[in-house]
Amino acid sequence: MNSEPYAHRKSEARLHLTKADGTPAANQSIRVRQLRHQFLFGCGGFDAVELAGGNPGGAPVDQGRAAFLQDRLEKVFALNNYATLPFYWGRYEPFEGKLDEERLRSAAQWYKDRGIVTKGHPLCWHTVCADWLLKYSNSEILHKQLARIERDVTAFKGLIDKWDVINEVVIMPIFNKYDNAVTRVCKELGRVGIIREVFAAARKANPGAMLTINDFNTSIDYEILIDGCLQSGAPIDVIGIQSHQHQGYWGLEKLQEVLERFSRFGLPLHFTENTIISGDLMPTHIEDLNDWQVPDWPTTPEGEERQEREVVEMYETLFAHPSVKAITTWDAADGKWLGAPSGILRKDNSLKPVYHALMKKIKGEWWTDETLVTNASGEADVCGFRGDYAVSGSGGETEFVLDGKAEKIRLVLPQ
Repeated sequence: MNSEPYAHRKSEARLHLTKADGTPAANQSIRVRQLRHQFLFGCGGFDAVELAGGNPGGAPVDQGRAAFLQDRLEKVFALNNYATLPFYWGRYEPFEGKLDEERLRSAAQWYKDRGIVTKGHPLCWHTVCADWLLKYSNSEILHKQLARIERDVTAFKGLIDKWDVINEVVIMPIFNKYDNAVTRVCKELGRVGIIREVFAAARKANPGAMLTINDFNTSIDYEILIDGCLQSGAPIDVIGIQSHQHQGYWGLEKLQEVLERFSRFGLPLHFTENTIISGDLMPTHIEDLNDWQVPDWPTTPEGEERQEREVVEMYETLFAHPSVKAITTWDAADGKWLGAPSGILRKDNSLKPVYHALMKKIKGEWWTDETLVTNASGEADVCGFRGDYAVSGSGGETEFVLDGKAEKIRLVLPQ
């Protein structure tokens, strides 16, 4: 038995290299270097909307601000290969028919040009909902919700093919902080009913998309909901698990318990929104994290040491579990959601200890870059972490994918 904890993240293949003239690249020293992971290491990518798309209304970002955002994003995505983009309905379409499409399209293209995968978040949610929906009947709201999904998933097909289809459904029908259109519909249709409707619309709009259900509730209520949805035939591809740990790290025991319970469904698990604090923790008596509002929430040296230790343990645990396919640190930099010091960068874009620690893992311990020598037939065996690769030799460089689907990979080294 292979005792290596990350063996399931690797694949083996035999490279068969030929020169441009068709002869084997025999007895040649070659470098096989990884370009990106197949596993999705992510961050909230909202800053690209401002950098690539400008300010709301079309006003350009001033030069200093643009340079600051460019610096931030370059640092964050030197480490990560996956970005979540905001499609909150109330902001994406603040007035009926008036869309923020071009700014989001510019951001998604900015990431695609750099080889970074994007996900849209979310298509249906009771929070940050469009207020203009409230004037409609429930049947009209549902029609507009499904039309919104079909419109936006279709519009971004090929640019964004991963979506959080519905967010935080466990609490949705009993949410009572303020009136909103989605809660009204969920009360009428039930949780499973609305999930079936929105997932069917998303699947119709993009049959090849990766569709995720997402929730912060990791209790048995979420398990029961998922089970009911799958029994009903809802086309859920991924189970999304939020882990906003503003009141303290879950710890290894809870993390492993959550993994055990949700992996039983046989679907990929994505830890979609992970936050671990590098400052004072939020008081434990706060039930809704949004209720904790403080004028300043600074990072501290002691907190940064704690954050580094806890984040590394969490990433190691998740990367070692075969059901987990993605981890997203929600805030790229401190001071974002709730002002929390939960980023891998400080507010001024300086690198925190957690950044360096994750770099050592993601682009070090969990990364493949080696020199091999081909045999007389131009062959060499490679074993590495799954993802995109480049192979180079005296005849030039070419790229390939190592994903376990091919035992032999034939490549031509261009002159």
